Amino acid sequence: MSGTNTEPIKAALMSKDALSEFIGMATNPWKMNSVMFLKLPAAFFSGVRLRELSERHAVTTVPFKWLTQNPFRSTYFASQSMAAEMCAGMLSMAHLHGREPKVSMLVVHIEADFHKKATGRTTFTCRDGEAIREAVEKAAATGEPATCVAVSEGRSPQGELCSEFRVTWSFRARI
Repeated sequence: MSGTNTEPIKAALMSKDALSEFIGMATNPWKMNSVMFLKLPAAFFSGVRLRELSERHAVTTVPFKWLTQNPFRSTYFASQSMAAEMCAGMLSMAHLHGREPKVSMLVVHIEADFHKKATGRTTFTCRDGEAIREAVEKAAATGEPATCVAVSEGRSPQGELCSEFRVTWSFRARI
């Protein structure tokens, strides 16, 4: 068909390729541990780890150990916060990778509720990949900042909800 605009299709394919590329890099333990050691040493030494990543969800864990404990024999809220923020942040980075125009990300607000003491490995799950993708696309398309609240739930090894973090991300196209 002559006259058909294929630019949106090309952009969608490029973003899927970039997304897959980022997920491949992030889920490679050697690459991810190297990046964490160099760029996120507090998370690396605390034992925060990415366990799963797709375009729709991410899973991170934080262990209960000497470096992550508080005086009340549970995981310190700051250690939980690192894992919760990384969970949503990896989803955000996945949707930003390889994007043109480039889009920056920034945490602008964070809220947390603590329901139960975290006394073992806490697993954080964020399922807001679609909302993050929409905010990133809106920021890229309009040139205006767009925000998204991503929820990361922290659960005990028994599946009990220990904490819930709401991280507000701001996305802005770099022009």
